[in-house]
Amino acid sequence: MGRSSDAAHAGKVLDVVAGAEGADPALAASWRRSGRLHALDPTSRASSPRLSAPEIAAAQERLGPLLRLARSGLDRLFQSVGRVGCSVVLADDDGVVVDRRGARGDDATFDAWGLWIGAVWSEKFEGTNGIGTCLVEKRPLMIDRDQHFFTRNSRLFCTTAPIFDEHGELRAALDVSSCRADLTVGFSQLIATAVADAARVIEAENFRRRFADARIVLTPNSERAVNSLLAVDHDDLVIGATRAARRELGLGAQALARPIPAADLLGRARAGGDDISAAERAVLLRALARSGGNVSKAAKDLNISRATLHRKINQLGLRT
Repeated sequence: MGRSSDAAHAGKVLDVVAGAEGADPALAASWRRSGRLHALDPTSRASSPRLSAPEIAAAQERLGPLLRLARSGLDRLFQSVGRVGCSVVLADDDGVVVDRRGARGDDATFDAWGLWIGAVWSEKFEGTNGIGTCLVEKRPLMIDRDQHFFTRNSRLFCTTAPIFDEHGELRAALDVSSCRADLTVGFSQLIATAVADAARVIEAENFRRRFADARIVLTPNSERAVNSLLAVDHDDLVIGATRAARRELGLGAQALARPIPAADLLGRARAGGDDISAAERAVLLRALARSGGNVSKAAKDLNISRATLHRKINQLGLRT
């Protein structure tokens, strides 16, 4: 943008901050937070703060296993978008960039733009931007060029998706940014889809890691949301749920303070499912399946006599 374009952009932002219409409502809300809450000036050229090496290490340590797991997701995403002049970054919930991927030839450019490890991209410091606004609104979004608050960021394209931990809490943001002037709308949409998908995969992998000893169940209406997961223990009780699963099933913050029967959440019929005979039937069927229908072996596995097993099979009307 030239000086006249910068002035026009700043003027539009300030008008919206003052209460004028003319911008998307969600974008206007972010511009107003930037101007009113954080008292930022869209014409400011001051660089945002960067953390020291010890501060960066501390931020990385706070993310713990999630950061280590997310790195493979950053690698996969960079393989998809890195050759077209894009930078991939992971920021924590304070907007601090804790890891990044970029082509060596583009490093100087993105370093100058502040898309570098240790840079802080919260709305408090950078105004409306992909990372900071995503963290505030807790949803995937794009901030395209002059949608940014600062005129100095108005050549950047950013698309960002939030990452929630195993408790459904916001922990990080995954972002792809580009400063290419020839980035098309169609291609930017493809990048946005790739970012959102990568964030879902990271969430799902982190959830599976956290509940490694549980059975992981995809919720009924999850469609392509691979991160809409429940963790179910050996007693068929739900002991964990991702943010996507909580939203789909209407689970509040305290919903999992105590385990919940999986059947209750997944809409299975309770009739005949919570009584002793049904549970006994399921145990016998599993034992017979494991033994290939061999009653003697199944009885031995269950630590009961063959005669007792035959009696129970007859009582329950099972076929062998």
